[in-house]
Amino acid sequence: MSTSVNLSAEERAELFGGFDPDEHAAEAERRWGGTQAWADSARRTASYTKEDWQRFVTEAAVISARLADAMRAGLPADGEQAMDLAEEHRAHITRWCYECTYEIHRGLGEMYVSDPRFTASIDATAAGLAAYFRSAITANAARHQA
Repeated sequence: MSTSVNLSAEERAELFGGFDPDEHAAEAERRWGGTQAWADSARRTASYTKEDWQRFVTEAAVISARLADAMRAGLPADGEQAMDLAEEHRAHITRWCYECTYEIHRGLGEMYVSDPRFTASIDATAAGLAAYFRSAITANAARHQA
């Protein structure tokens, strides 16, 4: 997914902070470039405006903050609230990027804990959130595929 199409360097910095999606574009394309999800994401995001990206980023941050609140409250990752938030996250990806199946979502959850870059980014919201997120995603997928 390339966000540089309709965004200046200043807008990317404003929306994504220290993360520059272009720095990881080649790696992402190597990993997923031949998939339908990659093609769908590229097609959808090519027309996104700064306002679209702002909504995307804000929605994702709200979901993460609510999941962090659930974790801090001691709610189990396999409980209804955490699984509902995982489902909201999956729907968010489907709405904005590509059809996020439960299999793909489980893979994202695994990447959140296996890739230190993702773990650090997610855990910046709350320590341990990446692992909690993965557990909620895994439980949600099991709930829907049972």
